[in-house]
This record gives sequence, structure tokens and C-alpha cells, in this order.
Amino acid sequence: MKKLILILMIIGGINWGLIGFFNFNLVSWIFGGNLAVVSRIIYAVVGLASLYGISFLFDSRHRA
Repeated sequence: MKKLILILMIIGGINWGLIGFFNFNLVSWIFGGNLAVVSRIIYAVVGLASLYGISFLFDSRHRA
């Protein structure tokens, strides 16, 4: 489960990087106009994964 959450967070980070550096939204490009609902679902899932990922900061089992 944690690997899936991290993958979703990385996808979100890459998308935000592309928006910041190149003004290019990969999710909108892939799932564009006709599938705007799909894009919103993807954004919501990535957002939820990121919220869950906050718990990784407080996980004492994997502290370095």
C-alpha cells in the first residue's frame, strides 16, 4: 500500500513540476477535454494519497 501511495505522490509531483517549469499539465493532456471527469478523479486520488503520505513523516518504524 505504501508503494502505491508513493507512486501516486511521485506522479503528482512530476505533474506539478511540469506545470511549474513548462506550463504543461500531463494529466489534462492525457485525459483532456472529453474526459475532464477522469482528470478530476485522478487529481482527487493523488491528493488523497498525499494526505495519507503525511503519516509517513510520523512513522517511527522507518526513521533513519
